[in-house]
Amino acid sequence: MPIIDHAQRVGEARPSEQADRRAAMAVLAGARADEIELGLQAVVEPIDYVELRAVETGLVMLRGRIGGEGAPFNLGEATVTRAAVQIASGEVGFAYILGRDRKKARLSAVCDALWQNHDHRDAVERRVLAPIRTRVEAERAHRRAETAATRVDFFTLVRGED
Repeated sequence: MPIIDHAQRVGEARPSEQADRRAAMAVLAGARADEIELGLQAVVEPIDYVELRAVETGLVMLRGRIGGEGAPFNLGEATVTRAAVQIASGEVGFAYILGRDRKKARLSAVCDALWQNHDHRDAVERRVLAPIRTRVEAERAHRRAETAATRVDFFTLVRGED
């Protein structure tokens, strides 16, 4: 009997593929719904999918730890919207979005499903994720520049020997 490693099991993603998918979803978290929609239209038109579960908005409890090692405590609640869709080729996409943007949650789930399809992955990376990454990085650089402009360097002068 041949040995089958974890990455060869049917329906399971390799650990690096899981990390790549997680990174793609992190990019979508910082996106706007219209950006995702325009990018997806450039990938495949029309987007054919079925909602596996209606888009829902609910609350999740945020937990925290003092110093990262203390006892966990309930920090508060956050509003989250979730979506689950299946595209025609069979891939299932999921998305959990902070806030109440139902359209963004649905589009992010479609993007996740298309990203999992090897025929569409490169197009999703180039047409959807790359422009969002570029915009987010430009905004971060702008904020860093604005912050650096207000930076004050304090120094002490020695007045001589007493």
